[in-house]
Amino acid sequence: MPQSAAMISGIQRMVLYETRARYFLVGSNQAQTKHRVLKIDRTEPKDLVIIDDKHVYNQQEVRELLSRLDLGNRIKISQKGSSGLSRAVSACGIVGFVRFLEGYYIILITKRRKMADIGGHSIYKIEDTTMIYIPNDSVRVTHPDEARYVRIFQTMDLSSNFYFSYSYDLSHSLQYNLTLLQRPYELWSSAPSSTEEEVHTQSKQDSFDIFEDEGLPTQVVYGLQNEPYYKYVWNGKLLEQVKDIVHPDWLMYIIHGFCGQSKLLIYGRPVHITLIARRSSKFAGTRFLKRGANCEGDVANEVETEQIIHDASVMSFSAGSYSSYVQLRGSVPLYWSQDISTMMPKPPIRLDQADPYAHVAALHFDQMLQRFGSPIIILNLVKKREKRKHEKILSDEFYPAVINLNQFLPPDHCIEYMAWDMARCTKSKLCNVLDRLSTIAENVVKRTGFYVNQSDFYCHSLRPDDRWGDVRGHIASSGRLQTGVLRTNCVDCLDRTNTAQFMVGKCALAYQLYALGMIDKPKLQFDTDCVRLFEELYEDHGDTLSLQYGGSQLVHRVKTYRKIAPWTQHSKDIMQTLSRYYSNAFSDADRQDAINLFLQVYQPSESKPHLWELPTDFYLHQSSSMALHQDRRSYTLWWSNGILSYLPVPYDEVPCEDTMKKVKVKRVNRFDESIDTYTEFFRPYEITSFDDTFCIAMTNSAREFMPKTVGVDPSPFTVRKPEETGKSVLGSKSTKEETLLQRKTAASAPPPPSEEAISTSSEDDSEEDRDDEGSVSQRSTPVKLLTESGESSRPQEEVQQQSVKESYGLNLAEFPSEEDLLIYKRFAHLGESQHRVERHEHINLANIISLEPVSCFPVDSIYAVCPPQVDKDSRDVFESHVLTSRGQMRALCREDMLVYREYIKNRYM
Repeated sequence: MPQSAAMISGIQRMVLYETRARYFLVGSNQAQTKHRVLKIDRTEPKDLVIIDDKHVYNQQEVRELLSRLDLGNRIKISQKGSSGLSRAVSACGIVGFVRFLEGYYIILITKRRKMADIGGHSIYKIEDTTMIYIPNDSVRVTHPDEARYVRIFQTMDLSSNFYFSYSYDLSHSLQYNLTLLQRPYELWSSAPSSTEEEVHTQSKQDSFDIFEDEGLPTQVVYGLQNEPYYKYVWNGKLLEQVKDIVHPDWLMYIIHGFCGQSKLLIYGRPVHITLIARRSSKFAGTRFLKRGANCEGDVANEVETEQIIHDASVMSFSAGSYSSYVQLRGSVPLYWSQDISTMMPKPPIRLDQADPYAHVAALHFDQMLQRFGSPIIILNLVKKREKRKHEKILSDEFYPAVINLNQFLPPDHCIEYMAWDMARCTKSKLCNVLDRLSTIAENVVKRTGFYVNQSDFYCHSLRPDDRWGDVRGHIASSGRLQTGVLRTNCVDCLDRTNTAQFMVGKCALAYQLYALGMIDKPKLQFDTDCVRLFEELYEDHGDTLSLQYGGSQLVHRVKTYRKIAPWTQHSKDIMQTLSRYYSNAFSDADRQDAINLFLQVYQPSESKPHLWELPTDFYLHQSSSMALHQDRRSYTLWWSNGILSYLPVPYDEVPCEDTMKKVKVKRVNRFDESIDTYTEFFRPYEITSFDDTFCIAMTNSAREFMPKTVGVDPSPFTVRKPEETGKSVLGSKSTKEETLLQRKTAASAPPPPSEEAISTSSEDDSEEDRDDEGSVSQRSTPVKLLTESGESSRPQEEVQQQSVKESYGLNLAEFPSEEDLLIYKRFAHLGESQHRVERHEHINLANIISLEPVSCFPVDSIYAVCPPQVDKDSRDVFESHVLTSRGQMRALCREDMLVYREYIKNRYM
């Protein structure tokens, strides 16, 4: 049993009860054995009054409490028809509390859906919420603008890509969460216990222990509850009013971004691939309204993407094999913007403020050093050459800022800057975009390393690979740590960035699978089931992030840069470009107001102008513009104190005094349900069906991608032909009819767009290159399809021969002519004469191959086998089983008494 474990929230189900004077929010754990009650006052018109007695009720006590409340709130005690306590709504979590111009509202999660499972910890997506006004109608003070604020707030659709977990900290990476659990035992034993202990007194029956005379000590486990990383928490401000009042189990933090999980079956062995994207809540907004960075170093469209690989055959964090890799995207950290008042498709870029000492970039990279360590690698994908200077403005300002910051850093921890014009390379016939990205990805993954919670396996020595020795990062006895991060950016950080991140993620996936012993070399090929599954995850990830920031899905995908996109993709790209332009021009302002109101960047007040009256939200996100800071940061020592001494390891993961303050420690019994992941995941108290479980419903490589024909290699690392795959190469969004249509018209379809016709940039340059694309589409000839009746009237053999002749230019069923055979024989004879090698020396096979026995038996041959030695513990276990089958029970040991003691306490006390 691990000496430390993550705490599981004790409140996962809620019921809101209503009286005229109060709301009673009754929360319980999943098994409904422990309950807590929140009392919310409804007589205060504008203040939030919440009472949490910190008492833990059992089921009977809660029923008695609700019965007394129902009886006491009736108008007439003898009147049975009218209830004094009514049930308002059932929920599974609290998003927070918000107030505009009248009283407070409570936002509750009423519907959830499981999206992923990491080590037995479930991750849920919010499906539906409800917003309830707290004050009673009798004390409500109405305001004419309240309804408008409510409409703006509800424009923020909480059912679109908001995620939470009761037991896993989604705001931190897997590396942080697991290294926290692996910290030495001495740190937790010397740490002060949590002050949030229960204040209720137990009865004599609860405290009675029938084993107290046995002298058996209780095994203590340290339950850890970590403070979230508020940069990626989206309801932090909504819970700020009650954070210090209520028990921590009531607090549930949500993230915004993307979460997807798929199952990779390697000859029946399940490997889960999880992709989690965390969108920053700082300087958040829409495409043209949030550019660059604010005065605190927070950049627009900042998203942290983490890919987690784990062997699903072993569930626990302590015994299982887990690996993760983290990347970052974000706008160029400068003061820049684009004016959208001119209604231009591509507004000009302007630098709003001079920053000669790179102050805002220093703040941004200081945050990155603290969270990710070193090296920080920048991949800048903006254009270098342009007829009219547009994107190059950012590169000309960004590169000198990095040079200025590097001169004060130690040489081993300098920021690495790579600039590559991906759009220009796309139009070039001599350059392959994905090959260049593969080279960059290989170097980046080797520089930063990745996280693995296990040391190197023995199979790595049996199948050594030269590239494995070049992988850096922090290597310890317990595994590997990722040190540093790749930061990718273009102008919008959407299409080009997503393709670059996919190639880096694909390279990291190969190393992760190799580290977990799944493949024999850290290399993955395109058109394999594994890469197709991973590509589909990344496309969903890119579409989701693009919708959140740009208002449309991705315009250019991985298939576009591979030059294998189908001919129907061209029209889809045009529609996505038009959708993005419409969203940016007409709906982004309303979405920005909703984000500002939800994140409490703007808090309504009668003494301030209304949100819709503000000409700009610049002053809401730039705190320094409203007040002068007394403590000015140094331009040379621009990093925070203590960071450099621990590099390349990130400061947030170092067990120092500052980081230990963020962790609450609670000493609990090893069988306590607050740390029991097994019961939380499997729920033995519920009747469940295998068909309804999440692992059955998730995307499966064998079911979705592996060919259905018999005799095909079932390995997910085998390269498939397009017609062999179980899912159409046109993408998951194509229907079966469209797939059939594509296959029928593959021979007569027009050629794909030329390399010049492919648009250089998915974000800003789609409109610039539409002329070339339009000319290609106009030259394309219409496709003539055969009707089903026409196909059925022809013999099947004739159709097959025609298709073979169309594909290869000849009929393979006919026997070659004598002239062709003569040419082939002459060619074969020349080949034999050219490659004939005469050998006179004797070849010693011992110098070429070394055959060594690998059996674990001392004697192992076809004549005799010596059985292996069995230790004493294994023999004792076997003998006890044999004696039990004969009706003879062995004497109970100390461990048996401990288990039985906990069973009696949990079952009957």
